[in-house]
This record gives sequence, C-alpha cells and structure tokens, in this order.
Amino acid sequence: MLNQFSRTELLLGKDGIAHLSEAAVAVFGIGGVGGYAVEALARSGVGSFLLVDDDKICLTNLNRQIIATRSTISKYKADVMKERILEINPDAKVEVRKCFYLPENAGEFDFSQYSYVVDAVDTVTAKIEIIEQAQKCGVPVISCMGAGNKLDPTKFQVADIYETTTCPLARVMRHECRKRGIRALKVVYSTEKSIRPMDDMEISCRAHCICPPGTKRKCTERRDIPGSVAFVPSVAGLILAGEVIKDLVDVHMDVAESDKKA
Repeated sequence: MLNQFSRTELLLGKDGIAHLSEAAVAVFGIGGVGGYAVEALARSGVGSFLLVDDDKICLTNLNRQIIATRSTISKYKADVMKERILEINPDAKVEVRKCFYLPENAGEFDFSQYSYVVDAVDTVTAKIEIIEQAQKCGVPVISCMGAGNKLDPTKFQVADIYETTTCPLARVMRHECRKRGIRALKVVYSTEKSIRPMDDMEISCRAHCICPPGTKRKCTERRDIPGSVAFVPSVAGLILAGEVIKDLVDVHMDVAESDKKA
C-alpha cells in the first residue's frame, strides 16, 4: 500500500523500512546540524527519538536552523523539533529532555535503550561524555566536528576520528579520545580551513545579545561566536543522518542474511 515512506522503501526494501520504524535514535544538540539530522531521520521513518537540548530558538538562528522561524522564536528547540517530527510522522515516539548533557547528569540517561546515538553538540566535555557512555553500552555513535566558520559544504567527509585532518575541534577530540582509550569513533568533519569571522561589533552578539528570556547558556558566555550559513551545517546534519540510516539498515540486512545461512 502506498504510504509516506514508499519512495524510501523502493531503495531500502520493506524489511529496511520496518527496521527503521523499530529503531530508537538519541540526538544530542538540536541546532543547525542536529536539527537537519533529526529532520532526515524522521522523514526516513525512524520510529523513536530522544531529543536533548536546553536552548531556545533565537532570531540569529533563522539563517541556518530548520526549526527556526519567526513564529518559533523563544520556544525550546527540542519542543519545536518534537512537533515537527509528529507533523511528519504522527506514529513516531518522541521524548524530550530540555537540559545540557554533562557528566553531572549523565546518570539520568540509559544509553542501552537506543539503537544509535548522534552527537551534534559543540562542547568537548559533552561530546566526550556522550561518546564514552554510548560505547560503554555498545551502542553505535556518530559525532559531528566543527561546522562553524566554513563556507564549502563539499569539504565534509566521514572518517574515523584518528584519520581526520585540518579541523581544530577534531584535533582536540583526537587528543581527548586517545587519552581515554577510545580506539575508534565515526565522525563527520570538514577539511576546509576555518574562516576568521569579521570583527564587527555592530552585529556582534557580545555587544547586542538578543537571547530569549530564560536562555540558560547565553552566547555572550561563549569563548567564540562563530559565523555560519544555511548550507554548511545543514549538509553536515544530512550526512550524519545518512550514516545512521545506512548503518541501521546494513546491520539489519547482515543479521537477516546470517539467519538465512544458519
């Protein structure tokens, strides 16, 4: 019977679509990268989501975040993303956690209940904790490196963290992963050298902060405020989603093939 996932089924098959509907994906960070990742996962038929983000939508998010519109400003990103998922697939199950994931609250999350974990946050401490907890539970995890201060979406690649080059965040993550004995980690990263943002205080968030009331982590508290565009973080997010879908379906196909041989 024709349905909203019929075109996808032509490529992944009925079993692939059924497996995705049973999958649960946890996404940490619902911003420029994470929002597009969730969008693609929902449109691909993933059945269950955990969305983790403590941030609210700001006017400055409209240039690149798929959930950001004039009508969603000041709303929690995770809440808006949940509404969007359910508009796409009313049968999806969506859990929202409006918090910033850190070692201090890691015990509140049970990673073993997820089929896949997507790291789309922008702080090293949170990224490392997400990766460690996922790998401890034997759950596949993919991590996005830096997407800010870049203009060329064709420079993104998928690789193991120890094979990355150029990206400053990837360099830090290689060091932290090595220090913690993390032997492998699939990442999406860019080989484009970061562009130095213009130093224009007239359009600087530091001088003219417009974060919505109640924002817990204001941009003025960040060490750097990167420049960004619509067509770079979105591509990173779509690549993340593509890798998740391929991995979930490939694992399912491999298991099914093994069962046939047995």
